[in-house]
Amino acid sequence: MDRILRTPAKLEDILDLEAGDFVSLSGRIYTARDKAYAAIRERGAPVDLVGSAIYHCGPIMQDGRVICAGPTTSSRLTRYTEEMLDRGVRIFIGKGGLPGDSGLIRGRAVYLAYTGGCGAAAARQLKAVRSHLPDLGMAEAVWELEAIDMGPMIVAMDAHGRDIYEEVRSSVRTRLAGKTDSD
Repeated sequence: MDRILRTPAKLEDILDLEAGDFVSLSGRIYTARDKAYAAIRERGAPVDLVGSAIYHCGPIMQDGRVICAGPTTSSRLTRYTEEMLDRGVRIFIGKGGLPGDSGLIRGRAVYLAYTGGCGAAAARQLKAVRSHLPDLGMAEAVWELEAIDMGPMIVAMDAHGRDIYEEVRSSVRTRLAGKTDSD
């Protein structure tokens, strides 16, 4: 089912989503990568994150425009998930999921998978608003962006504990366990 999400997202919006749903997103979103998360931990968040969406992305910007904004791998950022949830983040966007965090986001947030390699397509769905923490550099700064029907994305981890990445891994393990040398 195709769904439309808007930020700031309310808890009931998040709880209404199920793993496998296709979603588009409109409203303010914020980019964050390794250095941005570390700076938020050290200095505090430069914006109110309640109801927000964090896009794991290091965009390429030029003359106030988003040129390319593909997702980065989220797994290396899991050490910051709980802190971002405590700050009110409702939506994480990236690629590859947040391994081991499905229980942590349960009842609090969702993870939306955006297809890797689609940075130019994402750029057409995003407008630059402002840069926060610019001292971190273009790719690592927190960029405040306006998403305009960003997607389609898939709910890869829902607020009910389903994680499609783990479901696929489990299915593969089960199939491999059933194989024999004669297969």
